[in-house]
Amino acid sequence: MGLACHIGSQILEASPFLASFERLCGLVRALQADGAPLRQLDLGGGMGITYAPGDRELDVEQLGAALTAAVAPLGLELVLEPGRYLVGSAGVLLTRVIGRKRSGEREFVIVDAAMNDLLRPALYGAYHPIVPVDAAAGERPTIRADVVGPVCECGDFLAQDRLIAPAEPGELLAILSAGAYGMAMASTYNTRPLAAEVMVRGGQFAVTRPRKTVDALIAEEQLPAWLAR
Repeated sequence: MGLACHIGSQILEASPFLASFERLCGLVRALQADGAPLRQLDLGGGMGITYAPGDRELDVEQLGAALTAAVAPLGLELVLEPGRYLVGSAGVLLTRVIGRKRSGEREFVIVDAAMNDLLRPALYGAYHPIVPVDAAAGERPTIRADVVGPVCECGDFLAQDRLIAPAEPGELLAILSAGAYGMAMASTYNTRPLAAEVMVRGGQFAVTRPRKTVDALIAEEQLPAWLAR
C-alpha cells in the first residue's frame, strides 16, 4: 500500500518534486498515525530531457539525493517513474526527403514521415531536433524552412520556421529524441502503416517490429451480411 502522485511532465529541476513531497508528507503522517500500513511513496514521472537548444539538463544525482533525504524519515520506499528520461533520447525517427517547394516567402522540406508517426509537434508544438544523417550535409549553409509530411492536413508538420541543413530529395533526416511518446502516440491515420522499429547496438541492428502492409491494416475489415452481394 502506498501513495502516488504525478505533477506534470518535462520537469528539469528538483524543486517541483520536493514541493509535491511536502504536500504529501502531512497526509502520509496522518495515515501512519491512523495505522495505515504504508510501504511506498510514488512521486511519479515527469523527469525531462533536453530537446531544444538552451534546455537545461536535469541533474539526476542532485534530484536523487534530495528526494532520498526527504523521504528517509518516513520509512517508506521511494518510487519514481523516469520513463522519458530513460528512453526519450534513445529513439530516433528516420525519414527521407521527398520534395522541396517554396510558397511566397516560406520554404518547405517535404518528408515521408508525418504527423501520424510523430504527433507531438502538431499536437502541442513540441520541439525535436532535426539533423541530416549524412554529416557532410550538415556543413551546408542553413535554410529556414517548415519540415512537413505528405498527409493533407494543416497540422502535418514536424518543425516550423526552423533553421536546418538544406536537405535534398532522397536524403535522410534524423528526428531526434523521439524515444518517448513517438510510437506510443503514433497511429495508422490516413491508412499509413506504423513505422518499423529497429534496435541498434553499436554496429548491430535488428528489426524488432516490422512495418505492416496496407493489406494487413485492412485485413479485418468486412462488409455486413446485409450488404454482401
